[in-house]
Amino acid sequence: MADIQRRKTPTVLIGQVRVGWEVPVVVQSMTNTDTADVPGTIEQVAALALAGSELVRVTVNNEDAAAAVPFIVEGLEKRGIRVPVIGDFHYNGHLLLKKFPATARALAKYRINPGNVSIGRKDDDNFRTMIECAVEKHKPVRIGVNWGSLDQALLTRMMDENSKRRDPQPAREVMIEAMIASALNSAAAAERYGLGHDMIILSAKVSGVRDLIDVYSRLAERCDYPLHLGLTEAGMGAKGVIASTAGLAPLLLAGIGDTIRVSLTPKPGGDRTEEVLAAQQILQSLSIRSFMPQVTSCPGCGRTTSTYFQELAEQIQSYLRTQMPQWRKKYAGVEELKLAVMGCVVNGPGESKHANLGISLPGTFEEPKAPVYVDGKLYTTLRGDTIVAEFKQILDNYVESHYGERVPEAVHSA
Repeated sequence: MADIQRRKTPTVLIGQVRVGWEVPVVVQSMTNTDTADVPGTIEQVAALALAGSELVRVTVNNEDAAAAVPFIVEGLEKRGIRVPVIGDFHYNGHLLLKKFPATARALAKYRINPGNVSIGRKDDDNFRTMIECAVEKHKPVRIGVNWGSLDQALLTRMMDENSKRRDPQPAREVMIEAMIASALNSAAAAERYGLGHDMIILSAKVSGVRDLIDVYSRLAERCDYPLHLGLTEAGMGAKGVIASTAGLAPLLLAGIGDTIRVSLTPKPGGDRTEEVLAAQQILQSLSIRSFMPQVTSCPGCGRTTSTYFQELAEQIQSYLRTQMPQWRKKYAGVEELKLAVMGCVVNGPGESKHANLGISLPGTFEEPKAPVYVDGKLYTTLRGDTIVAEFKQILDNYVESHYGERVPEAVHSA
């Protein structure tokens, strides 16, 4: 993995998951079910956890949602899924946490948006109530500033002060400074109300890539709290994945960031776990963490007019995703496996030799054979209509022989 000097932070314990500079960057996600729908929320949290989400956040926006939380946590535990469940509170969190003490106990962490509680207005009683509840229940808190719901009193005051300066800063600069001030002021208030320094995580989410890099770079310089990274509304499909990667990569490579989320907009009825896979792939592409075997495949060109190698690459990728939940429990280190599925002789043999397991399919007008390389050496040559099945068998044999079997563990978030 990449030798990156992470900024030093306290270690925050969230359920059984540790967050901070001494442990790998943590992947988290959020449900989009109605939290009051206990079976539906359990199913989605389970799917996210099984996909590799190490923390899962749920909306706690009303009494029905709050009442459902203990049953969701209990249902997950009965299935052997011990992923920490985080409560997302806005506006009425102080009321819900007090009225539903079982929910306050069941949640592994509270997320509070200071722009949507009373802090910064006439008083901070609502914020204080939530923090005191966290202290009483020994729960960490993420203070999550969002530029779409920034404390307007703070922003207005800073804008007014800026306008009186001899050399006023651009509005964007004031906005960034207001976000940082909101996060740091709220964290200081939380500590005044009894929350430990090692019980606080900060975030300052925006929807623009350059804004994200700038706000987190400055925030990281001014505090040692663990930071949660992510674009607040990344978008859908390629746009969301690319924007998130462009924003998170420079920060992560600079050692900034202790947890991440890729906030993708799913297609109607789409798979919510897509955001987990995207977050994992960002970390794995940067050589920060490994989650599943990586497949190198060529884009195709005029030498590869057949779609056979594309179909094989897709089938192998799907096969890996299907197998990983079981492989992860049985085979230590299998996530480091590297495969290559190439479409012709130009780069095929070379790329295959660099992988643990590689296959070079015949391109247009090439001899109809597919050499397979294992750890850089020619292992066999496949021909005919059974190439896919035979290559999968070689893959299974390699995993079994090189990664060894270990005692299966209960499914959990890590």
